[in-house]
Amino acid sequence: MEKKIVYTPHGVCSRQIEITLDGDTVKDVCFIGGCHGNTQGISALVAGMKVDEVVRRLENIDCRGRGTSCPAELAKALKENA
Repeated sequence: MEKKIVYTPHGVCSRQIEITLDGDTVKDVCFIGGCHGNTQGISALVAGMKVDEVVRRLENIDCRGRGTSCPAELAKALKENA
């Protein structure tokens, strides 16, 4: 069953993250705003991955000492909403 998540990240350049899940698997991720090449890369890499694996790999990534990053915010969105 597909589930759509719309998440507003905090402390990063991206303004919104739109996630589509198919059960416990990430089907698609779209970042609104942020570094376009990096967010496209993240989206391509996590497509088809299990939610737990995405969270494990991304949750502690830091961007410029902010204590978070676009990948970490994706992990947070999945932890809170999957």
